[in-house]
Parts: sequence; C-alpha cells; structure tokens
Amino acid sequence: MPTTPVSAGKRVLIIVQNLPVPFDRRVWQEATALRAHGYEVAVICPAARGYTARYECLQGIHIYRHPLPLEARGAWGYVLEYASSLFWELLLSLKVLRRHGFDAIHACNPPDNIFLIGALFKLFAGKRFLFDHHDINPELYEAKFGRRGFLYRLVRLSERLTFLVADISIATNESYRRIALERGRMPPQKVFVVRSGPSLERLRILPPVPRLKRGRRFLVGYVGVMGAQEGIPYLLEAARHIVRDLGREDVQFVLVGGGPALAEMRRLNSQMRLDPYVEFLGRVPDCTLLEVLNTADVCVNCDEVNPMNDKSTMNKIMEYMALAKPIVQFELTEGRFSAREASLYARPNDARDFADRIVELLEDPERRERMGRFGRHRVERQLAWEYEAPKLLAAYEALFVKAPAGGGSPASTEVGFPHGYGPRRPRSSPES
Repeated sequence: MPTTPVSAGKRVLIIVQNLPVPFDRRVWQEATALRAHGYEVAVICPAARGYTARYECLQGIHIYRHPLPLEARGAWGYVLEYASSLFWELLLSLKVLRRHGFDAIHACNPPDNIFLIGALFKLFAGKRFLFDHHDINPELYEAKFGRRGFLYRLVRLSERLTFLVADISIATNESYRRIALERGRMPPQKVFVVRSGPSLERLRILPPVPRLKRGRRFLVGYVGVMGAQEGIPYLLEAARHIVRDLGREDVQFVLVGGGPALAEMRRLNSQMRLDPYVEFLGRVPDCTLLEVLNTADVCVNCDEVNPMNDKSTMNKIMEYMALAKPIVQFELTEGRFSAREASLYARPNDARDFADRIVELLEDPERRERMGRFGRHRVERQLAWEYEAPKLLAAYEALFVKAPAGGGSPASTEVGFPHGYGPRRPRSSPES
C-alpha cells in the first residue's frame, strides 16, 4: 500500500531579509522545489526596486514584502535595519498564519535574528524551525568592519541561539556544515548540505553581444554584490595594471550588481581614470546579465581572502561555470572546490598577480575553451540545482518525520531522492 508523502498538506513559511524574492535565486529555487513537491509555500522578504508589490502570488507561491526604510552603512546602521525588518517579519508572519497557516518556518540568514520569530512560534504554536545557513555572520561582521567588540559578541550569540532553536539546519557547503556541528553543536543527522546549484534553464548559453566590448577585443565580466568584502578594489587595481602598466587598451571590463558600495566603487573607478575601460551596470535584469556573461572572454571573482570568503561558496562561480566561462579568482578553499580546473588561482589579495592571470587566459583561447568546457560539464553532472533539490526535500523529510531512537537520517550529506524526485542524468563521482 503506497505511503502518503510527508509533504502532503504541509505548509512552509520562508523568511529572508537580505534580498527580495524572486530576485534571491537560491530562495526562489528552494520555494519552487518545495511547491512542486506538494508543499504550500509563503515567503516574507524585503521590497526593493523592481519588487515593490506588497503581495503577489507567483507560481502558486504567496510573496509578502515589507518596506526596508534604509540600506545600512556602519554597524549600528545594520542594527536598525535588522530591527526594522524583524518587526515587519513578525507582523507579516502573523498575517500569513491567519490567511494560509504554516507548519514550519524556513529562516534564511543574514542576519541571525530570525530565530526569535522561530522560537516564538515553536514555543507557543508547536511550529518547526529550519535554519538555511547562507552566510557565516561572525566572519562577515569582521570582514565588513575589521574589528570585534560588543556587536561582534552579539552576532556570535545570535548564531549560537539560531542553531539551538533549529530543528534542522541546511548548509551551503561542507565548511558551513562543520560550523553547524562544531560552533552550533548540532547533531550530524540534523545538518544537510544543500548547495546553491545554478539552474541550467535560467543560465542559457547564447551568442555574444559584440557592442558590450565597446570596440575592444576582449571583455572581462564580473557579477556580484558591491559590498565591503567583495574585493572590487582589487579588480580595479588589476584593471589599472592591465591598462596602464601593460598598455593593454584592448580589454573592456563590465561589472554587474548593486549594493551599498556601488557609488563608492564608481568614484574609485573615476579617480583611477578607468571610466573608458570599466563599466558598472548596477543591478540589471536577467537578460542583460546573460548578455554580459555570454560575451565575456574571462569571468572573475575578486573576493578577498579572509575567513568569511574562504569558507563561503560564491554563486557567481557556478554561474560562470554554467555558461562555460573560464575564471580567475584568488586562492579560496570553497572557490577552488567549486571551480577546480575551470579557474586559475591568483596569490591571495595580490591585484597584480590577479591581473597577470587574466592576461594569461586572454592570450590562450584554447585554454579558455578547455576550462569553460570543464566547468560546464561539472555543473551538468554534479552541481546543477537538479542535484541539490532532492537534498532540500530530504531535509524537509527529516524536519517533519520524527527520527527513530538512535538517530534517523544518516550523517552523510549524500542522500536519496524522496519520492522519485531526482536528476534526469546519471551522476558522476560524489562530491567530497
């Protein structure tokens, strides 16, 4: 006799403070995967340019957006922003509870304060709480502000309490999983790795758009948030070295992405007299993003080497790989794990070596093609979202099904595919 799927009738509330949905690709992929598997899904997120509707229903997913009165600058600015967001998240969660109901809260950091809402509903309404660990916030705090102190200790406490409240935690990579086990003290069977695999349906390989090169021979592409820890000054210094010191006026740089440091980076670019060679597009629609990346001869990840970035998996890396682009990045543990032979690795935080690696690739089209092919193949066979969605569903199986005595889910992050939900292509050797 067939068993009833654990998803039958289950309702999930996803709360994300960092980005609007569906712009936040990881959260939207998770929401649609859950919806496709029978869960009822609602999302609370901030409003932003292009995502201003306070409520809309997309693909059967209820999206509630709250105002974000300020984009924080400075540590205390973040405190005010997060406090405001927490107020709206609580208010909207009560609205979702009344209108749709929910059985579990899926909390996406940063920040690590959504556990307060999770604990409230867990204590008084018996709801389950799943923590989706996007960023390691103690390391992020140090990367942004370069110091410790009272607020740093508060961030560490918030992280610890988040893991304490969580019934299940999902990590974006093995480095984050170790943090959940060691700093978070979570049992191994309650921590699942769900990587931010790219969607091959969204990231389509298309013909290049020559006008983006502004008449130059090569284009170097970057996509990402313009923030304090993203290392954009290293990229600008590398561009200055290529253009001014090496006399390479045949290279155009195009940077895609918004963020709190965008205006500052544009000013720095002008001060370095790079405006003719470096273009900041800001936040753009997917169609423009795809045009830039498909036109790029080399894609770069200039995240500086620090404890935060060394342990983090950057979405941009796998997006570059999905589009068969060779990559240059600094030597980072998780960056190397993701890209492997699809990337060249510059010395940590050395802008000139970064520039030399870019030029090395520009001068070797056969190597670029070989690296791009390797990256695309790795995504197709191991890293695409279709391989990660089953792991998300397995985490939800563990969330809603009480484990038997002695432990339920295996400690391994390689899990089966719940109820036949799995990849269409055979998988090659598992990640380690």
